Amino acid sequence: MKKYLSIVLILLLVFSIYSLPAAAQCAMCKSNLEMARERGTTNVGNTLNNGIMYLLVLPYAIAGVFGFIYYKKYKEKKTLEAKLNNSTHL
Repeated sequence: MKKYLSIVLILLLVFSIYSLPAAAQCAMCKSNLEMARERGTTNVGNTLNNGIMYLLVLPYAIAGVFGFIYYKKYKEKKTLEAKLNNSTHL
């Protein structure tokens, strides 16, 4: 376990130090922003940012719900096992 943890920490350190510049933007977002700039509209950028945040949060929320369900089931299982072990030792 310590071996895997040290490998993960080394990789995180390397990835945090070494990074490549990225200029990624979808073509639709780019064209919408360019048209909004030409028209003088300023709230399109905020709307796109809100949409990006919505798309970012949703997968983590789903994973969190599944993680919470797994944690509750695991905790119930451990409690049941502890009760069974205590009742057999009497």
